Amino acid sequence: MLCQNCGKNEATTHLKRIINGETAETHLCSHCASAMGYGSMFSGMGLSLGDLFSGFFGDVPVSKLSNRVIRCEKCGCSFDDIAKSGKVGCADCYRTFFDKLRPSIQRIHGKTEHQGKIPMGAGEDVKNAHRLSSLRAELNKAIDEQNFEKAARLRDEIRAMEG
Repeated sequence: MLCQNCGKNEATTHLKRIINGETAETHLCSHCASAMGYGSMFSGMGLSLGDLFSGFFGDVPVSKLSNRVIRCEKCGCSFDDIAKSGKVGCADCYRTFFDKLRPSIQRIHGKTEHQGKIPMGAGEDVKNAHRLSSLRAELNKAIDEQNFEKAARLRDEIRAMEG
């Protein structure tokens, strides 16, 4: 998508404003965003996003982890680059460096699998699958807490949904 201000560069900054219930979206390139005062949310704090997140990746250089530097085939990024900048180069980097990124992602987010909201337009099968997943988690928690009455109720509800 092109910048809505200059119409030349690729839009990298996306603004969404809601005023009196009306939504207005603006897509700007980095140059126009800077000129309009929409800089980095960390600017002026004396640290960069890379500084903020690089501590999660540890101080172990890639050379200590292996004899050769492994790079992402798509973007050419190494794990050392990710650790220094705090930014993953592309989606393929997650597959390439999965084993090295997993502990950091676990520390940052508390889990390694994304569990977001279900879109309102999602089909019933998606909603039911999400509901079953949450019921199973609740069942396991009830069993761990030895709350067997609740566990039996949840078991019956899961069986009813599956059957």
